[in-house]
Amino acid sequence: MTDSLPVRRLEPRVGWHRLGLSEIVEFRELLYYLTWRDIKVRYKQTALGVAWAVLQPFLTMLIFSLFFGRLAHISSEGVPYPIFAFAGLLPWTFFQYGLIQASNAIILTPSLVTKIYCPRLIIPIASVLSGIVDFALAFVVLLILMAYYGIAPSGRVLFVPLFVLLTLVASLAVGCWLSALNVRYRDVRFAVPFLAQIWLFATPIAYSASLLHQPWRTIYGLNPMVGIVEGTRWALLGTHTPPGAMAWVSSVVAVLFFVGGAFYFRRMERTFADVV
Repeated sequence: MTDSLPVRRLEPRVGWHRLGLSEIVEFRELLYYLTWRDIKVRYKQTALGVAWAVLQPFLTMLIFSLFFGRLAHISSEGVPYPIFAFAGLLPWTFFQYGLIQASNAIILTPSLVTKIYCPRLIIPIASVLSGIVDFALAFVVLLILMAYYGIAPSGRVLFVPLFVLLTLVASLAVGCWLSALNVRYRDVRFAVPFLAQIWLFATPIAYSASLLHQPWRTIYGLNPMVGIVEGTRWALLGTHTPPGAMAWVSSVVAVLFFVGGAFYFRRMERTFADVV
């Protein structure tokens, strides 16, 4: 006599409820599949393939170097401006990719919402995680640029994984809010590219946060990407201005925004199948 298959009982839920992180662990194979699928689909039938992962931050770096570095003479804290800009674009590009992909994740995969059961939170998580390949490729280019300019990483480089994790959290935090809102209000997808563009210039990528004096510099850290970008530069390039309190503020904001976004997503997911 064979053992019976496991049975999952689905019941309607009301109000706020738990995040169901144990379910995400249980469905980890699906998470891996969705992440790998997003990676393959992104570069399918493209002429340049994964080169796009490097071209976007590299070309943006060239534009910033011309207008902000050479013409506007923006301070780069003693670091050559091209590598200063590229180090800021490294976490930003990862964040922007996850933000845009996660915000559209639910409406682009209706079959996962209407035909099978899985923790819906897996869908935006997979969209964000798929950007780690682009980040890794761009990171290699940054190391090549550092070698070209004769910049050797110090012991601070051990903090880089922490800032990568914070970038992942910040991207998923905003993505959870926007993906849930996008199901109900489809004009969100038109607002997201504009939001990303404004957010880019509100983040110290083309310039340094050291241009601000205290306490405004710490307040500036309410933008979670401020502490991440400044911290990444400090860890990799050894810039003179440590992120300090600004990084702590950005980290707390990112974590709180993520928790709030995850709970909001879980609250709204019970209506996804009816609306999507």
